[in-house]
Amino acid sequence: MNIKSNYDFLLSDLTALKGVGDKTTSLLKKKKINNIFDLLWKLPKSYTDRSLSSKIEDLKIGDNQTIKVIPQKYSFPRVKNLPNRVLCTDESGEIECVFFNSFEGYIRKILPLGKEITVSGKIGYFKKRYQITNPKYISEDSSFIKQKHNTYSLTEGISEKIYNKIINQIIDKLPILDEWHSNKILNNFENISWNNAIKELHKAENIGKYKESFYQRLAFDEIFSTFLVNSEIRKKIKKVKKKNKNINLDKQIEMIHKLDFSLTNDQKIVLEEINKDLCSSNKMFRLLQGDVGSGKTIVSLLAAQNTINSGFQVAFMAPTEILARQHFHLAKKIFPKKTNIEFISGKSSYSDRKKIHNKLLKYEIDMIFGTHAIFQKKVIFKNLGLIIIDEQHKFGVNQRKKLSDKGGNNCDVLLMTATPIPRTLTMTIYGDMDLSIIREKPKARKLVKTYSKLESKIDDVIKFIKKEIENDNQIFWVCPLIEESKKIDHSSAVKKFEFLKKIFPNQVGLLHGKTDNEKKESILNKFLNKNFKILVSTTIIEVGIDFPNANVIIIENANKFGLSQLHQLRGRVGRGNKESSCILMFKSNLSENAKKRINILKESNDGFYISEEDMKIRGFGDVLGFKQSGIKNFKLADPIHNSNLFILAEKEMRRIENSKEDISKFKTLVKLYDRADIINDIA
Repeated sequence: MNIKSNYDFLLSDLTALKGVGDKTTSLLKKKKINNIFDLLWKLPKSYTDRSLSSKIEDLKIGDNQTIKVIPQKYSFPRVKNLPNRVLCTDESGEIECVFFNSFEGYIRKILPLGKEITVSGKIGYFKKRYQITNPKYISEDSSFIKQKHNTYSLTEGISEKIYNKIINQIIDKLPILDEWHSNKILNNFENISWNNAIKELHKAENIGKYKESFYQRLAFDEIFSTFLVNSEIRKKIKKVKKKNKNINLDKQIEMIHKLDFSLTNDQKIVLEEINKDLCSSNKMFRLLQGDVGSGKTIVSLLAAQNTINSGFQVAFMAPTEILARQHFHLAKKIFPKKTNIEFISGKSSYSDRKKIHNKLLKYEIDMIFGTHAIFQKKVIFKNLGLIIIDEQHKFGVNQRKKLSDKGGNNCDVLLMTATPIPRTLTMTIYGDMDLSIIREKPKARKLVKTYSKLESKIDDVIKFIKKEIENDNQIFWVCPLIEESKKIDHSSAVKKFEFLKKIFPNQVGLLHGKTDNEKKESILNKFLNKNFKILVSTTIIEVGIDFPNANVIIIENANKFGLSQLHQLRGRVGRGNKESSCILMFKSNLSENAKKRINILKESNDGFYISEEDMKIRGFGDVLGFKQSGIKNFKLADPIHNSNLFILAEKEMRRIENSKEDISKFKTLVKLYDRADIINDIA
């Protein structure tokens, strides 16, 4: 195959490689290796140095070593399942090459008697004689011993020898691609080309050299390709021209004055950013990120009222019915009486849903609250101007784009999340959106005091709870599992519920993932209405409704949770005007990382600082405490270790956007790394 100057070869099917048939292709595809380019990122984990040949007398048992020997005698037993053996010698001693499941003819071919052969494999010792079982490499070529052979995490059914042949074939045929980066960017990586960087990446002696220019350049390519995709999505959305909203600031001020608290500086800044978007002829596609209790909801409702005053409808979606209903009641409380506000959910009766659908179509409803039922195909708005999505952190890039399209040209989109995300991750996950951040907490909000307690001291915790209940307060008690597990020594919600209801009869409720939605809503409402004092729960209370009277949360096996998740759970209390506490319970045998997490949480209530520390401890893969749909699955880049590359990519992307530079030169980069359908029309 001729070397091409484009990416066609790299995106070819695996069968384009010599010696790769349907069977090997099928095995590789099970490992999500779908084309030649994907194989480039299956990096060697170690290498076997065959550059030095040993004498038999100097062999080390258990090591992979290379020897030059002369086959002297075959032993092919006629008894089934016994191995075939070949006695080999050099001037210093004897060794046996042992073969299982190999044919006699094949062995005679690769180890002909009387010829010097180079053999490599793991050295064993059996019945006072060295042996190599199923040697990895056998060759008559003396140059063989000058090589270093990479060791890979192999796909079952593919030998190391075949894998190396495939990789080496790709490296030999690697196309020389036109450079897509500027000289200024390349200077950061010693001007190494993509082609040479790939070759360096696969050299045995470069394994683990993450700080070298070749590795850094390729990691930057990964990051920058993601930034390009996000930039193109932003541009596509900005190209959509909409009817701008006319905001009446006097009405906004009037509504703010009716609140029983003052907006923080951060809230004022963010509201101004959103208002600017609403007034623009470009479509808003914005993420509002704020720590638990920072006041995102009130900002979104002020934006909603501004939209309604401009003659448009608003849809507000929340992940649970009880949270959606709470937002609905807050809007009813603070919006002018003449505002038509409705609520819809999956539980709404058919006749109620039909009435609401008709009202929305006739513009008899200004704002609708609900769960995902809001966006069913049957729901059609007369003049939808703003979609607000609360806690929809599991939306990926393409899902968000479809959501933006669904609203129509005149509809702005505001997503909110109470999960603070480190900056490098925010650039990647939400890079397609404009970002607003509320860091400042309302002055009236009291800090939650955090304590750690040994599990064996549970009697002290019970005494503390009794006092809180006497003061008419409520308590969350969080356990990691629903039921007892013989495999994992965690507390279970069910067991703890049984334990607590004996001490506090008629004052304990139970909630977990197996509770059906209707019962779940009922339990949460009863707790909200103070029908019982203690709610034993799994982590499903992590994001959701405010319980102003709940001022204590106890988290069992706290060392088993990530920092960000513990912070989210802690955010369930401290929402009223009372002093609040979080008690982290743990067993005595804590790991160093678990001790770090608990101490960080005791020291800080800043969700952004906590998320950064969490990422340093646990890595970025699960920093959010759940599987992040839409998170970039980087193969080389790491948001922790390569934060400088993320900042460099952001700076370069802004430069390109501001100068309106032609991005067609990046087509190859995007095609290779993201293969994003959404920007297939890059020139």
